Formats: sequence, C-alpha cells, structure tokens
Amino acid sequence: MSVQYYEGIGRRKESTARVRIMQGEGKFTVNDKNLEDYFTRLGDSSAILDPFDSTGENRQQYDVTVIVKGGGVSGQTSSVQLGLARAIAKLNPDYIGALRKNGLLTRDPRVKERKKPGLKRARKAPTYTKR
Repeated sequence: MSVQYYEGIGRRKESTARVRIMQGEGKFTVNDKNLEDYFTRLGDSSAILDPFDSTGENRQQYDVTVIVKGGGVSGQTSSVQLGLARAIAKLNPDYIGALRKNGLLTRDPRVKERKKPGLKRARKAPTYTKR
C-alpha cells in the first residue's frame, strides 16, 4: 500500500526545501529532526507554521517531512515556509486565496548580487584619489 502525500518545493536565496504532507498524527520533521530542534531561533518555527495558521487547517492531523539543503538559517526558514504553503495549496485548492492573501505563495526573488570586476564588492568602489 502506498502512502498518499502532497509535495511542495520552496526556494529562497541558496536554500531549497522539499516538503511533503500526509495524513498522520502531527509530526513535523526537518532533515530527520524535530522542527524545534532543527530551527532553534526564536520565531522561526511559528513562521514556518504560518501556512497552517492562515488556512485554519488543523496541523495535528498531518505529518510533515522536510528535506532542506543549502543556504543559511533565514533562507532555509523561508524556503520551508514556501514549500509548506505550496503543499497545502495542492492538498486543498480552496486555500490558495487565503495563502496568497497572506503572501505565503509568493517566492522572494532576492539573491546575493555578484561581485563586479574593478570593485571591492558588488557595488563598493575603491576610494578615489585625485593625486
């Protein structure tokens, strides 16, 4: 017997998260760890669970498994949140309006700007000296 799940992929900066939702008893695992053990920063866990809060869906009846790679803590938090929102949208398309209203289905396109030749960083130029 195969398990029915809904998958959403979220990306932010250099981070990519693959989120799967299936019927269960409310377990939320990220890279084989508990959600609170993986994201220890204050507010990250609640930010990740925003898609459940905005739809009013009871998260205790779903198991969520996440595989997240690359980036830092901030990028991984946002990528997991986007992946979860996309998976919930697949679970029930009626929730798309509520998720979009709260800005949870919009990918943040901002990435680090590349360093340009002749400059010290992406935009910082060397100090100009006349003589």
